[in-house]
Amino acid sequence: MLKGKRILLGVGGGIAVYRAVELMRLFIKQGAEVQVVMTKSATEFVTPLTFEALSGNKVHTDLFDLTEQHGMGHIQLVRWADAVVLAPVTSNLLAKITHGIADDLLTTLMLANEKPVLLAPAMNVSMWLADATQRNVNMLKERACAVVEPATGELACGEQGSGRLAEPARIVQNLLPLLTKQVLKGQHWVINAGPTVEAWDAVRTMSNRASGGLGAMLADAAAIQGASVCLVAGKGTPKTRQDVERVDVESAAEMMHACVDAAQGVDVFVGTAAVSDFRFAKPLQHKLKRQGNGNIQVELIENPDIVAAVATMKQRPLQVIAFAAESENHVGYAQDKLQRKGVDAIVANDVSNMGNNLASGWWVSKQNQEVIKRMPKAKFAKCLIQFIHGLQDER
Repeated sequence: MLKGKRILLGVGGGIAVYRAVELMRLFIKQGAEVQVVMTKSATEFVTPLTFEALSGNKVHTDLFDLTEQHGMGHIQLVRWADAVVLAPVTSNLLAKITHGIADDLLTTLMLANEKPVLLAPAMNVSMWLADATQRNVNMLKERACAVVEPATGELACGEQGSGRLAEPARIVQNLLPLLTKQVLKGQHWVINAGPTVEAWDAVRTMSNRASGGLGAMLADAAAIQGASVCLVAGKGTPKTRQDVERVDVESAAEMMHACVDAAQGVDVFVGTAAVSDFRFAKPLQHKLKRQGNGNIQVELIENPDIVAAVATMKQRPLQVIAFAAESENHVGYAQDKLQRKGVDAIVANDVSNMGNNLASGWWVSKQNQEVIKRMPKAKFAKCLIQFIHGLQDER
């Protein structure tokens, strides 16, 4: 996700410094190049050699000792970066950045910096909650600095509360929007995902092989590009970013209610969920016992069509995108559903993609039809956003 990105990692002094090593490794694992700047106090907890060995780059610690061979004067260092991440940020470092104090390399770099900034504070709970600290945080937010709030739990000092450095994966999640064009800024998206589960008796259910993975990835990708996203998630749908609102449901009826409620007047509704076409007419409250005759009959009735219902709402979303999983005649069935359901576009895909890490299909709208070649689902999700954004441009 960070392939080709250049990240300047500023490391403040605190017991959480060891987590900054883990964070740097995660940046590198995801394809980023990392330069590290450490405060003097940070080097008391972890040596610069640790960061150098793992990053392959010299660690910068002294304002007056920048090596010429790397061509990294303090101005060039911040101009090299695509984004600046400070982790951990102590209360002292936070105060210096807020008030423009530049008494070492890292604080001097922050005065010269014009790139996106992400701050990950870590400190004692009382220091974090102090009025002065909260004022400093709010001032930095007003200057467009992004802040990853500390996690809650047991602190190094033995106390309980907010102050732990956020998990490295969460810091990466918060960094991605700073490195991504916010083409969906101001838009509200609702996406449904995963299978629905219909109860037969007290223990048995009817469902399908859908994993919900593509819908979850689509929700993440839309949020990273600036959209406010609500994900209506069927059972087993993977976890998503913390900034994605999530409504967990089980049956088709529950999903129908949640989708209609959430999609009123939004910009985009995307129906990726594999909603069961049928449900049991008379679900049992107890476990059905064997009858001993080798046969049993059950009655099924049709479930409501969620996408069609959303497309015909009085406060209809500006765009309604449906998915159609078929085993044959994919484009033909998609064209039929496009007219019948009153949606703006349909993504036709093969049933073999269910539960798979790869996806392929066809984008079918009134304006055009395009083949979407087989690719990883995360990339497929980003491709779909481009199609949906292009559909918005056509309006």
